[in-house]
Amino acid sequence: MNLSGLAGFENTFMQLALAGLLLLAPIVAIMGVHAVQMRMAFFSDAISHSVFAGVAISLLFNVHPQWTMPLFGLLIGIAIMAIRRASTLSTDTVIAVTFSAVVAFGLAIISRNPGITRELPRFLYGDILTVDTAGLIRLAVCLVGVIVLQVIGGNRLLYIGISPVLAAAHGIAVRRYQYLYAALLALVIINALWAVGVLLVTALLVVPAAAARNLAASTRGLFWWSFAISASSSVIGLVLSAQPWARTASGPTILLCAFTWFLFSLAANRSRIH
Repeated sequence: MNLSGLAGFENTFMQLALAGLLLLAPIVAIMGVHAVQMRMAFFSDAISHSVFAGVAISLLFNVHPQWTMPLFGLLIGIAIMAIRRASTLSTDTVIAVTFSAVVAFGLAIISRNPGITRELPRFLYGDILTVDTAGLIRLAVCLVGVIVLQVIGGNRLLYIGISPVLAAAHGIAVRRYQYLYAALLALVIINALWAVGVLLVTALLVVPAAAARNLAASTRGLFWWSFAISASSSVIGLVLSAQPWARTASGPTILLCAFTWFLFSLAANRSRIH
């Protein structure tokens, strides 16, 4: 792919950003499909908002956020699944309760240390242009983990999304796969924050998967459509945001491209039905 003729792409940081988005696209495509199927679309909100506490803890103890954010996000992800399995509450209720507690904890720490707020905007809005080689390595590791989980348990996760009770009756280790998925999704969300930030990370996961459901004619097609929408939205959004006439933030521009896909998918699905 030769983008050297487009404004901004002669810069190394733009090339790194493009590489990061191309790594992120298949990750969010696969995990987003399962999030929609398993009714965990708002799981990402609880994890992404744990960034407040993760960043606050990192600054309090003088540790880099790249360590505290994944660890805290992973803890919250596993906690949500543990509470869900231990109670009769619905998933969205458990997520809402955990979301409230995480945000309150983070804001409590921030209120004691107002200087921390200077570090938060980069996580709220995201900036894929700041990705470095270490960030690409983290995304590559996440991609390998997602592919391994998909190859080993993709069909099982889809079955669990339809009915955990039926899945267990057919010998599927529901608990194991739920915890594996929750843990991996938490790590994916934390890494996706660098691209689009806390405010848009849920949309990055859900919108391509939702559009894919309107377009796909099979389960396999669901994943391929989700990947195509994620990848094309990422590339087009990054290119548009870098042009002098646009000068928009990359994250929101990428999500607007994905939403355009969603509108197209609605029209296509409606015409197919009628």
